[in-house]
Amino acid sequence: MFVASKLPKNNGSSGWVEMLPRRLAKPALESSITADVVVIGGGFAGLSAARQIVRLDPTVKVVVLEAGLVGDGASGRNSGFIIDLPHEVSAEGLGGGSLDRARRDIKLYRTAIDLGMELAEEHSWGKEVFDPCGRYSVARGTQGDEHILSYGKQLDALGEKYELLNTREIGDVTGSPAYTSGMFMPGTVMIQPADYVRRFADTFRDPVCVYEQTPALSFKNVGGSWVVKTPKGVITAGKVILANNGHAQSFGFFKGQLLHVFTYASLTERFDPKRLPGHRTWAATPALPMGTTIRRISDGDSDRILVRWRYSYNPSLTIGDSQVNSAGRVHDEKFLTRFPTLKGLRMQYRWGGPMALTWNSVPAFGEVAQGVISACGCNGLGASKSSAAGIAAADLALGVKSELVDILKAYEKPKQLPPQPFLTIGAKANMKFKELRAGDE
Repeated sequence: MFVASKLPKNNGSSGWVEMLPRRLAKPALESSITADVVVIGGGFAGLSAARQIVRLDPTVKVVVLEAGLVGDGASGRNSGFIIDLPHEVSAEGLGGGSLDRARRDIKLYRTAIDLGMELAEEHSWGKEVFDPCGRYSVARGTQGDEHILSYGKQLDALGEKYELLNTREIGDVTGSPAYTSGMFMPGTVMIQPADYVRRFADTFRDPVCVYEQTPALSFKNVGGSWVVKTPKGVITAGKVILANNGHAQSFGFFKGQLLHVFTYASLTERFDPKRLPGHRTWAATPALPMGTTIRRISDGDSDRILVRWRYSYNPSLTIGDSQVNSAGRVHDEKFLTRFPTLKGLRMQYRWGGPMALTWNSVPAFGEVAQGVISACGCNGLGASKSSAAGIAAADLALGVKSELVDILKAYEKPKQLPPQPFLTIGAKANMKFKELRAGDE
């Protein structure tokens, strides 16, 4: 029997949620029902798993349990990049093994993008929800410039397309004088993440049922079936898919193997697009790891800027307002150095979102008990990795052989983390070192 030691708890709402109309939640489960598969988690991984299951077999009955409101959790708190290329092929060089892993990663990421493309086309979603506009990598100095050139050589080895931009060219895109060079990669898709998962959840019809505000409290094996208890209901099913990322550990899985890290974002109030030159819609990741991510977002006849930076280690799986506000003060500084012409523009929303990392940066994927399949441990890039893991979990649950399953099962298992207090000391020191190394990037 697996009992949840804690339930997901979100600190405030993300700006993505606040920009949307209030959600009319799907009903909570308040009865005893049966299903073929129960999916715990209604984010990228869980919804992708449910869609893949009914695509493979439209007769399979699927129940998706979301502890809160769809879009309010981790999936609705990221920066909205469904990337198609790894941020870095290899820190050590261009070895064949590194390129092979990069190609496998690209397969995972592009499978997630293909899924989003299908959804957007089927349901006529506009670019405000799903925008295949590509992304930029931007530098703010010599170190970042060199990293972009090095990354370009890695992409050359993979046969991937990109475009290098000089100071003037990246300035023409961003409207900012702060960037010294850039690289454009055309394959990334930008989404409004809260809107994307809301709409995704709303696409389902029988035999898929999504229950919101229905956390899984426990599940146990009874006579070969899994009995999942919620606050007011019970589901009896043949299989369970864990699509709850770090909270898989709350049920006792991956003990001492998941590192719980939060990242933080701030979103400005709306401003007149005439105040800032450049393109009205663009998204940029930093040239150096742990640098600052920036998005310019069109919001009707106005624009907003999103700033994401700062990481914190939070084994409790919760954060406080003080941590959000502390990160926000740094966001304000980074925003002003990049967009001095927008001085005086305030941040309207601030929030944090969780990630589940493993020591050796591998997914927590596979059958963890008979009939229980995990699609967790995304290690960041949640929209890409979690979506692909959800699809693969569905394949595994239905016994379907697939390239995704082979890729994910080929990774080594998550390594055991160091014991406390060395884990906390090491994790915090490592993140601080990487932030310092990124400098003003």
